[in-house]
Amino acid sequence: MKTYQIVGIGNAIVDVLTQSDDSFLDHMGIERGIMQLVERARAEVLYGAMEGRVQAAGGSVANTVAGCGALGLKTGFIGRVHDDALGRFYADAMSEDGTDFVNPPVVGGELPTSRSMIFVSPDGERSMNTYLGISAELGPSDVSPEAAAQADILFLEGYLFDKDKGKAAFQTAARLCREAGGRPGIALSDPFCVNRHRADFLTLIAHEMDFVIGNEAEWLALYETEDLDVALGLAAAVCEIVVCTRSGHAVRIVSADGLTEVPVDRVTPVDATGAGDQFAAGFLYGLATGHDMATCGRMGCIAAAEVIGHMGARPKVDVLALFEKAGVV
Repeated sequence: MKTYQIVGIGNAIVDVLTQSDDSFLDHMGIERGIMQLVERARAEVLYGAMEGRVQAAGGSVANTVAGCGALGLKTGFIGRVHDDALGRFYADAMSEDGTDFVNPPVVGGELPTSRSMIFVSPDGERSMNTYLGISAELGPSDVSPEAAAQADILFLEGYLFDKDKGKAAFQTAARLCREAGGRPGIALSDPFCVNRHRADFLTLIAHEMDFVIGNEAEWLALYETEDLDVALGLAAAVCEIVVCTRSGHAVRIVSADGLTEVPVDRVTPVDATGAGDQFAAGFLYGLATGHDMATCGRMGCIAAAEVIGHMGARPKVDVLALFEKAGVV
């Protein structure tokens, strides 16, 4: 038996959340509903403008791994933080949530720990302004061979594709995982990220990944088409498991079993932050515990529905109990 059922690699970001209306977003020049990268000075201005801040360890794949850990899986996370107050907070928070934070905080250097200022609108939409800091410097040397090889499932974060060293880290980790009999996969993360690195994503999916999770906009962007069936068909031709979430519409999963559609129970969101991350957590829990695609998808939908019902990107109730109530475990 391996040390970990799930190991994630991604940006180690402290999430700072606050509620705000559209007039505030306009006043601050914040584009509604997307993730924007900001420089350090802009990050400090936005942070200072936030009222009633809520702080938590975050990052897309880190949220997914934490969700898997809360479900009882053995989890690890490979990320990069500075040895500053936020970095130590982050490492301690991941460990307290039951996930091994594989890399110790980095001593020295000028780049601080990454943080994302998240402004949540009354309808639950989130506008993210992320300063990547030291997190974006993750490279192959940060990949623990023991952690990657000791993972049944390795989950990678598309956001880290913005630098060549991040791409190299993914390739290193995926090959270590696969050579040891594990299953590597990736989250597409963001259509803007996909558009910037389309060729590299396509190569990685075709040659290194056993599964890919993305939303409809990301899949359409990746294959430069307006036909989702075309995009998913092209992906399924080169990848074992292809998952597409569709913002309140049925999830589509294409695998060796063909097309599986998983209905979604619509709920009114309080905060959409982390919906995709926790869908991935539920789905990967199902995959790690040997369930079929329909059940994996249903688990993902239940986990996503829980997290959008409150502020923050991680579950606040026992999601496994929700699975039991729904009859999926």
